[in-house]
Amino acid sequence: MAGRIVAFEPVAPPGARVLILGSMPSVESLNQGFYYAHPRNAFWRILAEVYGEPFPQDVPARIALLCRHDLALWDALCSCEREGSLDSAIRQPMPNDFSALFSRCPGIGRVLFNGGAAHRLFMKYNKGVLAGRDWARLPSTSPAYTLKYERKLALWREALKP
Repeated sequence: MAGRIVAFEPVAPPGARVLILGSMPSVESLNQGFYYAHPRNAFWRILAEVYGEPFPQDVPARIALLCRHDLALWDALCSCEREGSLDSAIRQPMPNDFSALFSRCPGIGRVLFNGGAAHRLFMKYNKGVLAGRDWARLPSTSPAYTLKYERKLALWREALKP
């Protein structure tokens, strides 16, 4: 039986201009207490390469990377029931409150979805709050999504251009 899991609080610097959304933290991320902790997830490697910075090794370095580039990071869901890490196993989803986030960070004008599940879940519960904001669905940085790294990097680089 799947257990109820709770997502992390957002990383949302006041000057954020771009919000990157996942679906729900993986088991490894939950165990380590921060976003995209699985060593094979390409998220932090992609951000480091896009911005020409060293790979951020720990949570403070990862938060600093986000803040330096006016990026907010959160998940579409605040909680769900799920066994394992696959998005296809999500049951009983509860969405995050994006109206409150956008009120707190009014400069967010672009939302980037890290994969199809993040996009689908956000649109199911929060589509109306995107009014006036640009958005893009990007390939998941998860190792479960088998698109070649170079292609993922190119698409993320294009989406993150100022």
